[in-house]
Amino acid sequence: MTEKPNSPEASAATDGLSMAVLNAIQNPVILVDENGLVAFANWEAESFFGASANHLARHDISAFIPFGSPLLTLIEQVRERKAPVNEYRVDLSSPRLGADKLVDLYVAPVISEPGSVVVVFQERSMADKIDRQLTHRAAARSVTGLASMLAHEIKNPLSGIRGAAQLLETSVNDEDRALTRLICDETDRIVSLVDRMEVFSDERPVDRVPLNIHSVLDHVKAIAKAGFARRIKVTENYDPSLPSVFANRDQLVQVFLNLIKNAAEAVGDRSEGEIMLTTAYRPGIRLSVAGTREKISLPLEFCVHDNGPGVPSDLLPHLFDPFITTKTNGSGLGLALVAKIIGGHGGIVECDSQQNRTTFRVLMPASKGQAVDEDDMPMTKGNIA
Repeated sequence: MTEKPNSPEASAATDGLSMAVLNAIQNPVILVDENGLVAFANWEAESFFGASANHLARHDISAFIPFGSPLLTLIEQVRERKAPVNEYRVDLSSPRLGADKLVDLYVAPVISEPGSVVVVFQERSMADKIDRQLTHRAAARSVTGLASMLAHEIKNPLSGIRGAAQLLETSVNDEDRALTRLICDETDRIVSLVDRMEVFSDERPVDRVPLNIHSVLDHVKAIAKAGFARRIKVTENYDPSLPSVFANRDQLVQVFLNLIKNAAEAVGDRSEGEIMLTTAYRPGIRLSVAGTREKISLPLEFCVHDNGPGVPSDLLPHLFDPFITTKTNGSGLGLALVAKIIGGHGGIVECDSQQNRTTFRVLMPASKGQAVDEDDMPMTKGNIA
């Protein structure tokens, strides 16, 4: 039996569908009526304000936002003009909502309900994650093109230069032989750099399986403690209930070896230097990732913390760009490669740094399969940077 368009059953079905659509939106959405009361709040809004929709509905919107907030002015402006308004980077920080609560706002009138407006909040922390994710991918693509060019246009001439230097070495005196040796060493160094960059141009699909991230981190820690981090205290704070991650083990080893090596170099020889590895489950992080139009959940958080001097503030926004480094002899490709690998796995990597505290945070999707024990995996040749 088909429902009539204006029947109570049809209206109830439409209302139910509208509620489902609004609750599926991953941004807080509220409806403020003509009296300033919160007439509706979706699930994300309940989480954002830390209150149920029923509790919100009993209070004026001004009770939940800082005194004198620009949001109140925007609501009045939309009511008067009957036209939508966008406002960016509005500070809603308060004891109720928390510190550093920057949001983008979209406020629009509801034509069918005079005086009512709908408010959509886009948290800047999430927008910034998206911006950083896109930036990291663009950087990786730029290195990919550069690596392909270098492999074809530079390595062959370098081979000729090195060969000529080797021939000269047999017919010159000892003083000049040192110069030919220098030519060979420098050409070898350039070839080594190009070889490292060629990793970016490898777009072949990698084998991925469900993995226990803790076995990967323990393996990387053992490598670090046997070498560059032998004199540094390395601790762990793991969530033992963490689900598996769908990834390529060799590439994850490379990622965390790079991150731990960076942390060890930041800590240096300080007696109180420490590196901490942490894992946690953080529901609520959802981003658009390569290869899909859907929002993908990134609940798995893997962090490498160190108590080094921190990253300079002017360098922090460009940390994952290629050729950016604070090291005297660094190539600036390690973190760019980390961003490429994690981006290829559908995740993101970010850095938070302040004096005596730096955290590299990797966010990845959870696997739907069962974790593979490290001892049962076939041995493959990894590319360890």
